[in-house]
Amino acid sequence: MILVGAEVFGVAISAGWAIAGLFELGAIVGYVLMGLFSLLAVYFLVNLWRRCVAVEPLAE
Repeated sequence: MILVGAEVFGVAISAGWAIAGLFELGAIVGYVLMGLFSLLAVYFLVNLWRRCVAVEPLAE
């Protein structure tokens, strides 16, 4: 989960940076995109966490 989480957040932040740079949207819009993509990453990670815990519980 830690590895997947680091990769998902890395992709979210780099995607926001890349889109803002590609379309020359400026620093503020880049930060906003990074934040929005990070929120989307949190949503995906919470869903992944729930599915992983359903298959293999942390405590018995």
